[in-house]
Amino acid sequence: MLARRLLSSRLQSLRPFSSETPRVLKPGDVLRQTRIFTDEDVLQYSKVSHDSNPLHFDSEAARNVGFEGRLVHGMLVASLFPHIISSHFPGAVYVSQSLNFKFPVYIGDQIISEVQTTNLRVNKNRYLAKFKTSCFKNGELLVLEGEALALLQTLIMEEGHCKEQ
Repeated sequence: MLARRLLSSRLQSLRPFSSETPRVLKPGDVLRQTRIFTDEDVLQYSKVSHDSNPLHFDSEAARNVGFEGRLVHGMLVASLFPHIISSHFPGAVYVSQSLNFKFPVYIGDQIISEVQTTNLRVNKNRYLAKFKTSCFKNGELLVLEGEALALLQTLIMEEGHCKEQ
């Protein structure tokens, strides 16, 4: 009931949100981040994940199997989704993520990642939020899609925490 009241009160107001008005998450909301992955990002991710596949480090090896050049790790690209969610909802608990890798991401590609709220429901004293997740190369080509579930402490978004890199 509380979630419905919060959501319906936000739906009644169609004016833009000001910095003084707390923004409440509702179905259909889209949160975005733009990122360009660098050589250093790929190197650091490889160190943490222990994924040293030559496709990430050797241009010739990547071209030999049909790619244009060195690839960014798919899971590194997918890491943008929990980053977006936790940047707006500190303390969020990531519950699940499905992923469908459609096209490769190369070092230097501009990636726009989005999470779009598709469903919200109260779960004990928290909110279970379902998101459609997408990444676009150069703002157009869908390279990654899926769905995510996260437990949120609140539906009130904190603004300005998800910085573009």
